[in-house]
Amino acid sequence: MAASPTPSRDAEYVEFVRVASGSLTRTAYLLTGDRELASDLVQEALVRTYLAWRRVRHGEATAYARRVLVNLNIDRWRRRPPVPTELADRPDPGDGHGRSDDRDEVVRMLATLPEQQRRVIVLRYFEDLTEADTAHQLGISVGAVKSAASRGLATLRTRYASVGGER
Repeated sequence: MAASPTPSRDAEYVEFVRVASGSLTRTAYLLTGDRELASDLVQEALVRTYLAWRRVRHGEATAYARRVLVNLNIDRWRRRPPVPTELADRPDPGDGHGRSDDRDEVVRMLATLPEQQRRVIVLRYFEDLTEADTAHQLGISVGAVKSAASRGLATLRTRYASVGGER
C-alpha cells in the first residue's frame, strides 16, 4: 500500500509546480504548437510527477517532469498522424504585430520538422539544455542529438528564408 501524502511533501510539490509550470508549458507549446494540447500535456506530466514525487530527486524534479512531458508527447505522436502545416495561414510581414507573428511562425516551422528534430531543437535551444542533457532527456546518444540539431536547424534556416525571414 502506498504511503499517504505528508503536508511537507505536498508543500514541496506545490512549490515545484509554481516554479516549473512556466517552463514546462513553454516546452509543451513548442513541442505541440497548440495551447490546449500543451496545457493537457503539462497537467498529465505534473500528475505523473506527483505520483512519483517520493522517488524524484529534489534537484532534478524539473528535468524529471520535462522528460515525462516529452515522453507523453512522443506517445501522442505515435497515436495520431501530424496535421499538415502547409495549409496554415502565414502572418503578413507588413502588419504591426511582427514579433507575435514571428513567434507564431517559429511554432509553425517547428511543426514541420520530423518529431525527433523538433524535440532536440526545443530542448537544446528553447530550454537551453546541453547536448548531454538533451540526449539524457530523450534517451538517445549525444551524436544523435548533434545530428538532429544540425539537420533541424538547416531545415529551419531554409524555411525561414523561404517565408521572407531574410528582411
